[in-house]
Amino acid sequence: MIASYLGTVFGSASAPAFARSHGRTLRPALALAALALLAGCASAPKTVPLDTSITAQGQNSRVRYIMLHYTAGDTARSLKVLSQGQVSSHYLITDDRAPKAYRLVDETRNAWHAGDGSWYGQSWLNTSSIGIEIVNMGPIGTQWQPYSDAQVSLLIRLIREIAARHDVKPQHIIGHSDASPQRKTDPGPAFPWQKLAQVGIGRWYDINTVAQFSASLAQTGLPDVLWFQRELARVGYAVPQHGQLDRATINVLAAFQMHYRPARYDGQPDIETAAILSALE
Repeated sequence: MIASYLGTVFGSASAPAFARSHGRTLRPALALAALALLAGCASAPKTVPLDTSITAQGQNSRVRYIMLHYTAGDTARSLKVLSQGQVSSHYLITDDRAPKAYRLVDETRNAWHAGDGSWYGQSWLNTSSIGIEIVNMGPIGTQWQPYSDAQVSLLIRLIREIAARHDVKPQHIIGHSDASPQRKTDPGPAFPWQKLAQVGIGRWYDINTVAQFSASLAQTGLPDVLWFQRELARVGYAVPQHGQLDRATINVLAAFQMHYRPARYDGQPDIETAAILSALE
């Protein structure tokens, strides 16, 4: 840079000779020149100056879904895994008597919580969802650990805030098992989806409408497997559409039942499941 400066001032051919004959007197001048050049570089803007006075109307949040998980571990282990491993979530709710909510990933960034899955045909759910982990062991032998009232109360407040910020629709507040029924069971059948629905969070059904559909189906008979597959797809689930009750379809039915009819989630088509599917919007 300095040689280029000398060449500009004295000509490229004469610059070396000038430097040799004026060594001592040139050094201070070179130092001043270098400082001037460095000052010019330092004063250059490091980022592009932006005018943010105008905001476009044609936009919305990147967040469309809120996905709930259980940790299958205690608070200490869960925090370590979610903060130091290759999996993460935006939030973690502890199982303390007075539960605490940790924010581990800012909502503007992707957390690595969803993995392979689909909801209403949308995949790559990490890029469009907020993940909430709840400290809960999940299945313990043949039982499922319940969620404490304090956890659920804190979770309700958190979901309300997130859903309001991003305008998340009720049908897009889901469990990991809803989006990934072939490989996940969280938040499990002990999770109180109905309790959340009673305070306006998530999608649910009208029990009187279900009773009417159940009475009608008792007369007309159980729909075939293809009907169940089409209805499951209509309400968001990724499910085969071939009319066979294969393992993949059973897994999706079980995930649906775990969410909407947790008293029995055997993955088998039945009248009550059909009635709930019919009643859901």
